[in-house]
Parts: sequence; C-alpha cells; structure tokens
Amino acid sequence: MPSLKDLKNRIGSVKSTRKITKAMQMVAAAKLRRAQDAAEAARPYADKMADVVNGLAAAAQGSDTAPKLLAGTGSEQTHLLVVMTAERGLCGGFNSSIVKIARQRAQKLLAEGKTVKIMTVGRKGREQL
Repeated sequence: MPSLKDLKNRIGSVKSTRKITKAMQMVAAAKLRRAQDAAEAARPYADKMADVVNGLAAAAQGSDTAPKLLAGTGSEQTHLLVVMTAERGLCGGFNSSIVKIARQRAQKLLAEGKTVKIMTVGRKGREQL
C-alpha cells in the first residue's frame, strides 16, 4: 500500500494535470469560436457566389455564345473530380474519409463507362491518390 506521502504527491499531480487540461480546453474553445465566427462571416459571400454561378448557368442554357464550361458539350463521358484535402495531418479521419469517398465515386463512374480525371488540392490527397 502506498504511503501517505505518495498519495499526496499523486493527488497533487492529478490536480496539476487537471489545471493544464482546463487551460488547453479554454484555448481550444476560443479558437473554435473564432473559426465559427469567421465561417459565419464568410457565409454571405458564399451565398452571393452561388447566386452568381447559378445566374451564369441559367443564362448559358440554350445560348450558342455561352462558354463550353458553363453550357457543356452535350457529352457526359469525361468527369473531373476535384478532391480537396488538408496539407497536413492532425485532422482526425477527414483526409481518409475524403479520399475514400473520391475513390468510391471514381469507381462508380468507371463502372458506368465514363472517363474519370482526378485533380487534388492538398498534399494528403495527392499522396493517397
């Protein structure tokens, strides 16, 4: 059985660890709140960009002068998958989940007889694909 001194040292160690953990939690909460605020501030810009793209696509429907990227070529044989992953790790299963979904989608398109091109954004996706 541990001595009284050993127990007191252990209790002190646990209290010290608890303080450090609490401080780390507060820092993480502040960073999360800042990231959420930034995402919320960007929402109007993303909504406006979606409106602009949708407007361009609607204007391109049936127009002979519309760019091929907007109007399409009428052939849906070649598909470009843009896979966006992180540059570094430490983001849980994010990268592996994205790569797994991209592979599943590519296999589905290949099974349908389509040509698939993959463009990666981010080092982790580039390494895995």
